[in-house]
Amino acid sequence: MYSFMGGGLFCAWVGTILLVVATATDHWMQYRLSGAFAHQGLWRYCLGTKCYLQTESIAYWNATRACMILSSLCATSGIIVGIVAFAQQPTFTRLSRPFSAGIMFFASTFFVLLALAIYTGVTVSFLGRRFGDWRFSWSYILGWVALLMTFFAGIFYMCAYRMHECRRLSTPR
Repeated sequence: MYSFMGGGLFCAWVGTILLVVATATDHWMQYRLSGAFAHQGLWRYCLGTKCYLQTESIAYWNATRACMILSSLCATSGIIVGIVAFAQQPTFTRLSRPFSAGIMFFASTFFVLLALAIYTGVTVSFLGRRFGDWRFSWSYILGWVALLMTFFAGIFYMCAYRMHECRRLSTPR
C-alpha cells in the first residue's frame, strides 16, 4: 500500500509543479508576426523581447485559466490528503484517505484536460488561421505532461485504496 502511495505522491509532486509552471509561463504558442518572433501564454504575450499583459477578456482564455487554476488547486489538495494518508491515525469507515486523494487527482486531470482541450480547439481553429507560421510551445507541452502525471497519481492512490480494502476485508474480526 505504501509503495503505491509513494509512487502516487511522486507523480503528484511532479504533476503539480508542472501544472503551476505551465499555468504561469507565457510560452503556450509561438508564431511570427511581421517577421518577428512572438509567443503567448495565458496571462501575457511577447513580441520580440517586450511583453504585454493580455487585457482582453476573451472567453476561451478565461476558461483555460480557470480550469488550470482549479486543476492546480485539486492537485495541491490531493497532495495534502495524500501526505495525511501516510499517517497511521484511524480513518473514517466510509471515506478512505487514499481514495480521497485519488479522486482529487482525477479531478485535477479532468480540469487540465478540459483546459487543454479548450485551448487546443480555439488555437487550431481560430489562431492557427490567423498566424500562418505557428506552433505549440513548451508551456503547453508541460500541461500535457502534467495531465499524465496527475492521472497516474490518481491511479496509484486508487491502487493503494484497493490494496488497503482487500487487507481490511481479509482480516478476521
